[in-house]
Amino acid sequence: MAIHKILRRSLSAEKRSNEVPKGHLVVYVGESEKKRFVIPLSYLNHPSFQELLSQAEEEFGFRHPMGGLTIPCSEESFIGLTSHLRKA
Repeated sequence: MAIHKILRRSLSAEKRSNEVPKGHLVVYVGESEKKRFVIPLSYLNHPSFQELLSQAEEEFGFRHPMGGLTIPCSEESFIGLTSHLRKA
């Protein structure tokens, strides 16, 4: 019985981790290995983020094999940009 409770708890936690809060979207970032990020929709309006999306489109087109928006830049660059946007 205890094993069923543990499994149920871990499955519900996994389900919650895949949910996207209202007002956010999922993007996958990375050059070779992609990492999942959940970002506020408001980032899409910021000129710096739009520039990143334009560069990704020019270089890679609109292929999104992960099922979400895929941005093929380094994870460090993306984190730097989103940290800047969060402070703004």
